Amino acid sequence: MASNGYKQFCPVAKACEVLEPRWTLLLLCEMWSGSTHFNEIRRGVPGMSPTLMSKRLRKMEATGLVARAENPSTGEINYTTTKIADELAPIVEALGKWAHRNVDAEVTLENLDAKLLMWNIRRKINGSAFPSSKRSVIEFTYPELPKNEQSYWLIAKPGMPVDLCWLDPCHDVDLFVSADLKAMTSAWIGLTTLKAEISRGKISLIGDAAIAGSIDSWLVRSSFARC
Repeated sequence: MASNGYKQFCPVAKACEVLEPRWTLLLLCEMWSGSTHFNEIRRGVPGMSPTLMSKRLRKMEATGLVARAENPSTGEINYTTTKIADELAPIVEALGKWAHRNVDAEVTLENLDAKLLMWNIRRKINGSAFPSSKRSVIEFTYPELPKNEQSYWLIAKPGMPVDLCWLDPCHDVDLFVSADLKAMTSAWIGLTTLKAEISRGKISLIGDAAIAGSIDSWLVRSSFARC
């Protein structure tokens, strides 16, 4: 427990001492989304240094929010949330819904991050909406970004988790998605819609007509888009 905490017996104060250190809730959200390895978790919190993340994970383990397990044969380390951490999930979900309803859209969209957006898009892709007989490749491009940060590739293979590549995998691309980063972020988190941004010309789709026409089926938006 933090030595410089609120020094109150109030349960809310005690909860804040555990949860307030920066990044704690975002690390929990990333683990609730399925990330268990250090580098996986880091991709979901790209603004956090490895050193700080190691320190925060150790503190979360000490406070009972995270369990650390090492595979003795491979040395691989997995991080998972504990039962008491999982009790927080609906509370954090409610906090996100509150922010979605009450925080100004322009404030929400002040800090855009294509890598973080694509990492979040990747994990909610509905792979079953793609053709079941072949690999499907979707290339996302954000033209306003520097050239080495513009393009991302989603690869959906039948029966396999959807993969995200930062570097060109050199596969034939089925659908090219060119988008304004702010528009794609806004549509994905539910401040606008994909249909609206496509109509405005902020998102364009070129390639396989069937995949383009079913974008609302495979590009599943943030859970907060329904708020």
